[in-house]
Amino acid sequence: MRTPVVAFVAFAALTACSSGEKPAPSSSAAPKPAPSSKAAVASLDPCAMLPAEAVSKAISVPGLKAVPGPVQDSTANGGKARSCEYQLNGKAAGVLAVTRYEGRQGKPAEMVASIKKAKAGAQDVPGFPDGAVYYIDEQKTATLASAELVSGTPVVINYTGPAKMTVEQMTPLVKQALAAR
Repeated sequence: MRTPVVAFVAFAALTACSSGEKPAPSSSAAPKPAPSSKAAVASLDPCAMLPAEAVSKAISVPGLKAVPGPVQDSTANGGKARSCEYQLNGKAAGVLAVTRYEGRQGKPAEMVASIKKAKAGAQDVPGFPDGAVYYIDEQKTATLASAELVSGTPVVINYTGPAKMTVEQMTPLVKQALAAR
C-alpha cells in the first residue's frame, strides 16, 4: 500500500494535454495565491490535508497515526508524489497520495477519465466537481482518485485502503483533502 500507483496513471492525460508552460493568470477579482503559486503547489502536504482523526472516524478505527510516506518523483512523467500513511501499531490502514505535475497543463476531468480508462472496473463517483473514480486493483486495494488544478498546476489526489473500504468511506476523505489545499 506504500506505492501511490494512481499518481502516475494520469501521465497519459497530461501528455495529451501538455503544450508547455501555462501563461501567467490574468488579473481578476479572485484572490491571488500567497507568495507564489509554485510555493503553494509545492506545499501540498498530505498529512496536513487529511488528519489521522478523519481517517480513524471514516473507518471506525480509533488511534491511527499519520506518518509521511516516501517521496516518489518520476522523471518519466514529471509527477512529484507525496504521501501520508495512516497506521495503527505500525500496520497500514490507508494512504493519501498527492501528485503534482509542475510545468504541465491538463484538465482535471481528462485526468480522471485517463485513470478510469487505465483501471479495469473503475466506476465514476458522483459529487466531485471534476469527477472521481473508485476501483479495486489486483493487489486487493481500493482507491478513490480525483484531480484538480492548484494555482494552475494539475494535481491528482487519491486515497488507497483495503479492498473492504467502500466509496462511502473514502468519499469524505478525498473531499476533505481536496478542500484543504
